[in-house]
Amino acid sequence: MSTEVQSVRDILRRVQEVAAGKDEVEAGTLMRSFGSRSYGPLLLLPPLLEISPLGGVPGVATTMALLIVLIAGQAILGRECVWFPRTIAKRKLKSARVCAAAKKLDSSATRLDRWFHGRLPSLTKGSAVRIAGAACILLACAVPPLEFIPFASTAPMGAIALFGLALLVHDGVLMLGAFGAAAGAIAFVASTII
Repeated sequence: MSTEVQSVRDILRRVQEVAAGKDEVEAGTLMRSFGSRSYGPLLLLPPLLEISPLGGVPGVATTMALLIVLIAGQAILGRECVWFPRTIAKRKLKSARVCAAAKKLDSSATRLDRWFHGRLPSLTKGSAVRIAGAACILLACAVPPLEFIPFASTAPMGAIALFGLALLVHDGVLMLGAFGAAAGAIAFVASTII
């Protein structure tokens, strides 16, 4: 296995390599296989869950915001990949399901790699990741007060999802778009709360 994945399809191939030939694979082992791209999917998934109908359940938005703070805080600290508590990292997943999911996502990964092809890559590394992590924490902190206003938390969560996608596909232009969306979300939150 190479030390760093270069595309979303590489991530899926790496997942299949890690899971192949085993009955089960640990969640922590899968996440470590993503390398520095582990922040992308983990900052993308919680906002998507919150924006879905599941986000209408009381407490879900705040729980997703807390998860984002945990993940983004590690980005600020400069960790190579995301650390999870042992109970989560040691959770076993059926390898056959993991491989099947990776195969099912292959066509979407091909599209993502074609649309976002590593423009301005310096904006998806080093201090830019730390700044994005700080922006995600700021946006996540705005979510709990908005939880009981219908659809109000969609603005900050949408901006966080863009940061996650930018980090996943290593696209600096998308990262700039995420910062723009974050500024808009902060303005929306300020006008809603004040």
